Amino acid sequence: MKHISKSLEETGEVARGFIEGLKSGDRAVVVALAGELGSGKTAFSQAVGSFLGVKETMQSPTFVIEKIYPIDFQGFKNLIHIDAYRLEKDSELLHLGWEEIIEEPENLILIEWPEKVQGIIPNEAKKIFFGHLGDNARSIEYED
Repeated sequence: MKHISKSLEETGEVARGFIEGLKSGDRAVVVALAGELGSGKTAFSQAVGSFLGVKETMQSPTFVIEKIYPIDFQGFKNLIHIDAYRLEKDSELLHLGWEEIIEEPENLILIEWPEKVQGIIPNEAKKIFFGHLGDNARSIEYED
């Protein structure tokens, strides 16, 4: 599915539509957010957090790498926002307990810059691709 967003509100609508289709399963749901700098990954993550009831402002966790927010949505209890931009190899994410995090079915994980740690992103991860289309326009593309 391909969407064109021309505002934060439209990005929020896309995020809501995407998230409403997710359900917890046997393992964590991993959502890989790929795209160049400034293409809308963090705005999408913030929209997801807002929709799921996160009260605090979600900043991109570039320096802390990972932030965990309690949620209660369709079997999910934790929204985990990861920014892999500063990571140089898969093992750096493993040191943060990645293997345990992805085994917990109550976790919904949003990971920005998944290409930095592509060797450990599960094959079943949902992939969303973001792109610049001009001033405020962004493309947001994913498979249903």
